Amino acid sequence: MTWEFVLGYMDRKIYPEEILFTLCFPIVFFIGLLPQVNTFVMYLCEQLDIHVFGGNATTSLLAALYSFICSIVAVALLYGLCYGALKDSWDGQHIPVLFSVFCGLLVAISYHLSRQSSDPSMLFSLVQSKLFPTSEDKNPEDPLSEVKDPLPEKLRNSVSERLQSDLVVCVVIGVLYFAIHVSTVFTVLQPILRYVLYALVGSVGFITHYVLPQLRKQLPWHCFSHPLLKTKEYYQFEVRNAAHVMWFEKLHIWLLFVEKNIIYPLIVLNELSSSAKAIASPKRLDAELGALIITIAGMKLLRSSFSNPTYQYVTVLFTVLFFTFDYKHFSETMLLDLFFMSILFSKLWELFYKLRFVYTYIAPWQITWGSAFHAFAQPFAVPRILSKLQHILTKRVDHSNTRLASQLDRNPGSDDNNLNSIFYEHLTRSLQHSLCGDLLLGRWGNYSTGDCFILASDYLNALVHLIEIGNGLVTFQLRGLEFRGTYCQQREVEAITEGVEEDEGFCCCEPGHIPHVLSFNAAFGQRWLAWEVLVTKYVLEGYSITDNSAASMLQVFDLRKILTTYYVKGIIYYVTSSPKLEEWLSNETMQEGLQQCADPAYVDVDPTFNPNIDEDYDHRLAGISRESFCVIYLNWIEYCCSRREKPLNADKDSSLVTLCYGLCVLGRRALGTASHHMSSNLESFLYGLHALFKGDFRISSIRDEWIFADMELLRKVVVPGIRMSLKLHQDHFTSPDEYDDPAVLYEAITSHEQNLVIAHEGDPAWRSAVLSNSPSLLALRHVMDDGTNEYKIIMLNKRHLIFRVIKVNKECVRGLWAGQQQELVFLRNRNPERGSIQNAKQALRNMINSSCDQPIGYPIYVSPLTTSYSDSHDQLKQILGGAISLGNIKNFIVSTWHRLRKGCGAGCNSGGNIEDSDAVGGASCTSNSATANDSQSSVSQGGGGGGSNMTAGQGSGAGLHPPVTPHPATLGTSHSAHSVQSSLVRHSPARASVASQSSYCYSSRHSSLRTSATGFVPCRRSSTSQLSLRNLPSSIQSRLSMVNQLEPLSQTGVVNVQHGLPSSSSSSQSIPACKQHALVGFLGTDGVNNVPDAQPGTNTSPVNQTQTKRDDVIYRIQIMDPSQVLEGINLSKRKELLWPDETIRLKAGRNSWKDWSPQEGMEGHVIHRWVPCSRDPGTRSHIDKTILLVQIEDKYIAVIETGVLELGAEV
Repeated sequence: MTWEFVLGYMDRKIYPEEILFTLCFPIVFFIGLLPQVNTFVMYLCEQLDIHVFGGNATTSLLAALYSFICSIVAVALLYGLCYGALKDSWDGQHIPVLFSVFCGLLVAISYHLSRQSSDPSMLFSLVQSKLFPTSEDKNPEDPLSEVKDPLPEKLRNSVSERLQSDLVVCVVIGVLYFAIHVSTVFTVLQPILRYVLYALVGSVGFITHYVLPQLRKQLPWHCFSHPLLKTKEYYQFEVRNAAHVMWFEKLHIWLLFVEKNIIYPLIVLNELSSSAKAIASPKRLDAELGALIITIAGMKLLRSSFSNPTYQYVTVLFTVLFFTFDYKHFSETMLLDLFFMSILFSKLWELFYKLRFVYTYIAPWQITWGSAFHAFAQPFAVPRILSKLQHILTKRVDHSNTRLASQLDRNPGSDDNNLNSIFYEHLTRSLQHSLCGDLLLGRWGNYSTGDCFILASDYLNALVHLIEIGNGLVTFQLRGLEFRGTYCQQREVEAITEGVEEDEGFCCCEPGHIPHVLSFNAAFGQRWLAWEVLVTKYVLEGYSITDNSAASMLQVFDLRKILTTYYVKGIIYYVTSSPKLEEWLSNETMQEGLQQCADPAYVDVDPTFNPNIDEDYDHRLAGISRESFCVIYLNWIEYCCSRREKPLNADKDSSLVTLCYGLCVLGRRALGTASHHMSSNLESFLYGLHALFKGDFRISSIRDEWIFADMELLRKVVVPGIRMSLKLHQDHFTSPDEYDDPAVLYEAITSHEQNLVIAHEGDPAWRSAVLSNSPSLLALRHVMDDGTNEYKIIMLNKRHLIFRVIKVNKECVRGLWAGQQQELVFLRNRNPERGSIQNAKQALRNMINSSCDQPIGYPIYVSPLTTSYSDSHDQLKQILGGAISLGNIKNFIVSTWHRLRKGCGAGCNSGGNIEDSDAVGGASCTSNSATANDSQSSVSQGGGGGGSNMTAGQGSGAGLHPPVTPHPATLGTSHSAHSVQSSLVRHSPARASVASQSSYCYSSRHSSLRTSATGFVPCRRSSTSQLSLRNLPSSIQSRLSMVNQLEPLSQTGVVNVQHGLPSSSSSSQSIPACKQHALVGFLGTDGVNNVPDAQPGTNTSPVNQTQTKRDDVIYRIQIMDPSQVLEGINLSKRKELLWPDETIRLKAGRNSWKDWSPQEGMEGHVIHRWVPCSRDPGTRSHIDKTILLVQIEDKYIAVIETGVLELGAEV
């Protein structure tokens, strides 16, 4: 049957039109009118979804079909409600309730669809991870098992958070707009309401999308020479923190929020109410077709307003004026007028940009060399780019995606461009985090779907293409250009970075210009460019790159000897700090292989050892003997061994020294082997150093085969040793003699281990570290490109970079890309110096053509399509608040309740305390009494089984404090004999007058501190949260043991103190939860050291001797100036401050904060203070200002006291 049909079809008559159409196929394809089938289907679905249903742009064929189907399903769900409402009875003052329900659901569904990305892959991944979670089985032998990309999980969390937020917000929106519509406000207030809404959308849109962006541009209206609204970073040469949120940015985001969430929905609902009955009347479309048109028109207008309202106000105002005053008889109700005019305006904007590009490109005074023909030929290729292209991603090449044979032959990723592509990948991740929020804050000016921007800095030049713009999301693609581009690229980079403020030309003369205004020539030239500079100080997190020539750093033998010495010390450090050291020392195979090295008279006479680079070279024996090795390195071995938790025997004849000697000889022999036994030659030495740096060890001597007993010695000891030596060698130039002290060297290696990633750039761990925002990285790069053969030491430091943001005419980009496709693919012009890619400053032709997909262009990195969500922007959250989900609502209620309880407890200023009767010896708070001026302090340290009585008084030498009458206070231990309770006091001169007039009692049912007028006394301890003393750092335990040695003082006017440190065997010894954060600050004071100085018969106790010190009390502060935070004081090599605990020191800096940074308004409590000229080194500041050690949640910061605001005592 099928063959008969085919034969019958072939026998039929063929019309001439079909023959003509078939013969025209080459021309049709040539001019781009008939693309491939998949491209055509994608383009058709995308255009229908955008212009009919108000959808966003799509990124693939699957995304286009998914978005189109979602729109059809939404229309089908709403159609029934609209049809039912239109069948109901209508009159002038009554709208059916069902139509109000339809309007509420229409707004809610349109809001939800506008917030969803057209690409469903991340949604499918989220559903799969929830329904079918997969367990990750990691292979410890596979180095790639530790490398995990954090981006997919971050995107899944963002999508999940948005869905949870929509679940709440859509219900609220639906109910709210239903209530507004059912209130008959759209019928009673007509026509005044319509005029008010149109006036609002015109004024708000004009200010938000025209006035504010123009005032913030680098050259406002191409007339002024600098922005009229400047950011805080505008005059800063180097930016250290994230961009400061300015008042006009807050104004912009709030105006935008009101415009798209309130004004536009009200306009659409108003037109729905006034036009629905007329559209569905029998004279026009009837109810069946009218309901469909009303639903589609309403959804298109709402979704486009939610997603991208940049040019909506122009469309609305023109439509109202056009159909009200000019062609009123052509109006088909304002709802349909807005619907069709929105489609028309989108095409008119495209035509406007096309014509602007053509006129700019072919301007006679701007035609450059090689452009005479292309100035007229390329603009005709603009329509061709309408057909979508399959993007060819330019990926970074490393050891994880190349074959082993190509790595052994020649590393394919050893050129600068491939190695530098990781910086563009990190830049993509930074933009994924902040791009959407920055766009909403107006930092990139006006934007729409398809816009192209260029980010330019000192060495990074990237084109950012906005693919899809939704409500709170942006999908973009970044294309990174070469660091050292061609001559044409450099000329165009100069064009976008040069300033035009100094131009004083007016036609052919130079009369100058008005201050702060551009000259006539400069203003004229700026209007004839296909690009414009929007921002010159756009702040984005990235890496600063420093490269030094390794040859210059290792030119002389002395410098190579220093490197070799650090190499040996690094091996010793890693072997002694390894948890497998005892296992290695007991390994029989290793002992047998190292048996000859255990001989005190053993000497290794390998010819690779050189007296010029080996410090322990024995000239008498012509090699490296065990004796000469011990002379140089035994002291370092003993120190490293002493820093172990379980120190081992490090004598000269011990097995540990034998293992260290064997490893160090093996490591240097491997370096000599990789250098082809020519370490005296610089090129050979660098070649061997690079081979060892990337982990290419060749064991060529039979004396080193014992290492095969455990290859972890190579991977965890020798490789880190050679890498750490490179960093220590760099440090040597800044402080040559500092590392002669073993303690300083050990601390430096430990610090580098925690804060610095040292790896080969081909190692997947390097890419993982960069994408994980490691603070610092170091690598040794071997560049072999275009005849160059050099070694560079690359140092990366994460910081905030400054970019210039240049907006390019999107039709210029599309036209140039299309012209290159036509010239290379169809015309077969493969000339690398063809005229169409030469520099043209007016269009940035070379940079745009270079950023096109390969093989058309030659970008060093093309990112995958990446979606940025507004929920990940921290500054935007502070302005508008975070996502509104059920979990966030619950957390908000709980946190508010806790703040209320804390505020109520801290706000008690009169009457007694309800818990006074339960606390033995507790002091009650009274108002307007003599005790209001008393200052008392009580300390109770739980002893063996009893308590101690203490009388605390304050002498008259307390400066501003009033006289004090001693008050007896008996402190009992009724709740626990092993609890550590302390009462701390802080006197602030600024609050002395307040304290002398009234008393404050801070109390809480679950707090372990209560205060009287000027002091704290112990209250009931919470039994729900305890801290075991055995979990405290060893330094704090040692201080507690010192307290235990204090003798009881006499009873004559002085308190009798008995301090006891519970033994480690008792599991019930604990500290109240409210004292856990205060323990370090309490033990860091010198109050205990002053106890023996107290003389019997005085009225001051040891506690009161330090009572006036503010570091004896835990009080809260609020950060007012984040620039006063000392971010790197904890890593200072000079060790200006003596820290209360080594663990806290390592956490009190940017090296431990990672992505977190202290912001203005954050609150925390002070746990330690450094005061200028303090007698105690532990509390002495190295500058003339007081420094506070503040704990904010689990983070620690050191901040100057002038940068904070005191909030009062911690309770």
